[in-house]
Amino acid sequence: MAGPAPVRAALRARLSEAGLIRWLGGAGALIPALALAFILVSLILEALPAIRLNGWSFFTSSAWNPGSGYGAVIITDGVRHPQGSDFGAGPLIVGTLASSAIALVIAVPVSIGAALVIVERLPRRLGNLIGVFLELLAGIPSVIIGLWGVLTFGPFISRYVAPVIARNMPDVPVLKFFGGSTGTGLGLLNSGLILAIMVIPIIAATARDLIRQVPILPREGAMALGLSDWECARRVTLPWVGSGIIGAIVLGLGRALGETIAVAMVSGSITGSYPSNVYSAMTTFAATIVNQLDGALGEATGFWLKTLAECALVLMVITLATNVAARLLVRKVSGTALPVGRGL
Repeated sequence: MAGPAPVRAALRARLSEAGLIRWLGGAGALIPALALAFILVSLILEALPAIRLNGWSFFTSSAWNPGSGYGAVIITDGVRHPQGSDFGAGPLIVGTLASSAIALVIAVPVSIGAALVIVERLPRRLGNLIGVFLELLAGIPSVIIGLWGVLTFGPFISRYVAPVIARNMPDVPVLKFFGGSTGTGLGLLNSGLILAIMVIPIIAATARDLIRQVPILPREGAMALGLSDWECARRVTLPWVGSGIIGAIVLGLGRALGETIAVAMVSGSITGSYPSNVYSAMTTFAATIVNQLDGALGEATGFWLKTLAECALVLMVITLATNVAARLLVRKVSGTALPVGRGL
């Protein structure tokens, strides 16, 4: 029988081998995948009764009625639910995607432009100072930004900005969505603008760090070939870090899709109807879940809570689909050769 000394020596030899490092690294890489799978499976199991009862009409219907809490409990297809309960996520899907789209339309050009100016135009000390402010803006709690949106930003937009846009928009089918009543400042436009403010620091800070990594020789070569500053940025700098910028945009989109408290405060939180224009009150999946979770927990049959779990599942699927599409786009962009010279 081996003594303790040989056992310790064998154990020390095993610990010093590279195999242990590989094992720990593999376990660390597996944990996020297991966590994602656990969350997804948990949501599916919790939402199955709601999926079975709500059916495909859940994605197109605009009804949102938890039912009577004092009426008789009805059993349909083996699922217990209150009398009169009827749920549809059509407005939630529109609100989530529309507010995120508004945020990205505003945030992406502002963020990339700010990153280019910080890196290529401003003195390094001033650029670093502005970068610090960007990072501080990213760290502000969303509830503070939401409160600012309710008290200051939303009323300002509804009084001075929205009326100008609504009066000057042509009366054509697409742009008509920007006309009509401008509301009180709680609605789709304010939600998109607040999300843009929250997304800009994420995209701008990441793009700034990426642009700083572009070698100076390709840019100097492009300038020597006669490209202007804008052409150099568009044809050399941005393509060089294109895949990274797409990743930054996806990070910002994930923040916009899943933002909860700020949107719940500035959206108006109206369920059961589509926004009539860009100023109308609306809601998103995340805002609906946080606003109605307390009431759903007190509902006797639990069907309301299972419907919120279905909403969370749909939001998670949208987020995962967005990330998968972004990865495919990153592969395509990263394999693209860099153009050289004017007009190529």
